[in-house]
Amino acid sequence: MKKILVVCGNGLGSSFIIEMNVKNVLKEMGIEAEVSHTDLATSKTEKADLYLGAKDLVEALDDGTRNVAKLTNILDLDELREVLKKHL
Repeated sequence: MKKILVVCGNGLGSSFIIEMNVKNVLKEMGIEAEVSHTDLATSKTEKADLYLGAKDLVEALDDGTRNVAKLTNILDLDELREVLKKHL
């Protein structure tokens, strides 16, 4: 099963909202995955198949070894759907 890690600055607000949206979109798409959220510092030590979050924040994770998906608008479900299709 794929693991998706949603990342935000403190691991509380926006990442939790994105996590709920990811779960809903994955359900619509018929894809099963483990989805959780965390802060940026912790995300650097966790293994995941996909790291997802606001573009300006998750760029810090894009070191060439991680599959990082950058969202321009964290509340846009259409963008989220397209990003998930591209990266999964």
